Amino acid sequence: MTAGGQEKCDDKEASQKKNYKASYYYEHNGDLETYFSSGKIEIPETESTGFSFRKLWAFTGPGFLMSIAYLDPGNIESDLQSGVIAQYRLLWVLFASTILGFVMQCLAAKLGVVTGLHLAEMCHRQYKKFPRILLWLMIEIAVIGSDMQEVIGTAIAIYMLSNKLIPLWGGCLITIIDTFTFLFLDKYGLRKLELFFCFLIGVMGITFGYEYVVSAPPSAEVTKGLFYPVCHNCDSEILLQAVGVVGAVIMPHNLYLHSALVKSRNVDRKKPEKISEANLYFAIESAIALLVSLVINIFVVGVFAFGMYEKTNNELLEVCRNQSEKMFNIAKDTFDANDEVVDADIYKGGVFLGCTYTMAAMIIWAIGILAAGQSSTMTGTYAGQFSMEGFLNLQWPKWKRVLFTRSIAMVPTFFTAFFSTLDQLSTLNDLLNAIMSLQLPFALIPTIAFTSNPQLMGKFVNGIAYKVVSILLAVTIIAINVFFVISEIGENIIVLVLVYIYAIFYIIFVAYVTLHMVLSFGDKYYHIGWVQKYFIVPLDENNRQYIS
Repeated sequence: MTAGGQEKCDDKEASQKKNYKASYYYEHNGDLETYFSSGKIEIPETESTGFSFRKLWAFTGPGFLMSIAYLDPGNIESDLQSGVIAQYRLLWVLFASTILGFVMQCLAAKLGVVTGLHLAEMCHRQYKKFPRILLWLMIEIAVIGSDMQEVIGTAIAIYMLSNKLIPLWGGCLITIIDTFTFLFLDKYGLRKLELFFCFLIGVMGITFGYEYVVSAPPSAEVTKGLFYPVCHNCDSEILLQAVGVVGAVIMPHNLYLHSALVKSRNVDRKKPEKISEANLYFAIESAIALLVSLVINIFVVGVFAFGMYEKTNNELLEVCRNQSEKMFNIAKDTFDANDEVVDADIYKGGVFLGCTYTMAAMIIWAIGILAAGQSSTMTGTYAGQFSMEGFLNLQWPKWKRVLFTRSIAMVPTFFTAFFSTLDQLSTLNDLLNAIMSLQLPFALIPTIAFTSNPQLMGKFVNGIAYKVVSILLAVTIIAINVFFVISEIGENIIVLVLVYIYAIFYIIFVAYVTLHMVLSFGDKYYHIGWVQKYFIVPLDENNRQYIS
């Protein structure tokens, strides 16, 4: 080779290294004592370069833990209400929401794989101190809101299974103690924890699938609802329920969770082909996991669309009268004797199943809800750990972090359950969905910002098409959720004043993180004084560290 040819080759190699340098920019993070900094799951080497089921199995786990958020009690109740209010007409909304969720989850997973940092850790390094603290508070609100739904759902399941012997606050206490179950399983390795979650998902699939087979809704109507994206004769209540479905499916804290869980696999981030491989297998695993969650959600919608659509309280009482005396007595305490359409929730849904298909159906339903609540409570614990660890850069022992983060969520949940009735707790679910919907921009926008930043992602940065699609999705989802929240606000003057005050702060902060996202798309603005002062934390290319 000539000297000139060798020089061109060297220049080309140097250029490739320069372009790729950013993708393993955070290799120093492996020295920190964080979750998954040690004991990572090894990825087997195979002789063939094509698809490998061995590798897929090694990468399987994070996606199924992530998919739990699509099956928590809040989602199950949203599915139930969707079937009761709109029958099969909103199944396509559930389908589309799951696809949107898949797109955003893939972005979150890619961030963790490429940079070696999860979303909260990246926020700690990419935002100035004051907005970073505000961002953490927003995500903590989302985690607490989700935790309350999960714990209350678990408490209702225990209430049903114990035949009302264990009160709702007692169920909350039992769930708090389950935190130590999480610590016990976590101690024995992530793989065992992942298998346990897969078991719980299997329990949900079997129990809710049993209800679906027993009720036998018409397959043609279910299929039409899934693939026919039109809503005939849909009034404002149905449209509001459609918005609620979108809000319930995509959870803000779940993006933080997924970006951290992928760090549990030992991916050699110095080799581009290994990162591409990891992104592919994580995407496949996430697609499988979300498909499973979608099927389970369809089971729930189908059962109650077939059995409770437009049913009145008196009609259900009449059905219960034909069952055992015990079920009828439970029904009398559950359904008011009037001709109003049933205001469905998880507990009433279980009583309906008991009246229609014997008490065994109610018990099986409660077991499914218990599995949903237990699994989502534990993944919520993980999300709380990652959020606090990343945003605050904490290096506490795991048990301290678990105890602290769980206390933040458990204390308000316990007192809420202690001083509230079952109906009030069911109504609280809608309010919690609205609160979590408001926090959604503070997960979506940073995810898009970081994965579209060439300095962070190198050759794996989002392309133009992905940027456009993800931004449109984010704008659509945010607009839908804001509409949902506005629709849920009553006409109480005090509430309205507080909402308007909060709205001003909210809009300003969303505008801030949006501008930060736009500035992250390239580096041509990085050297402007006000950008560095208020928005961007510059990177020191030589030391591979952040300039504080």
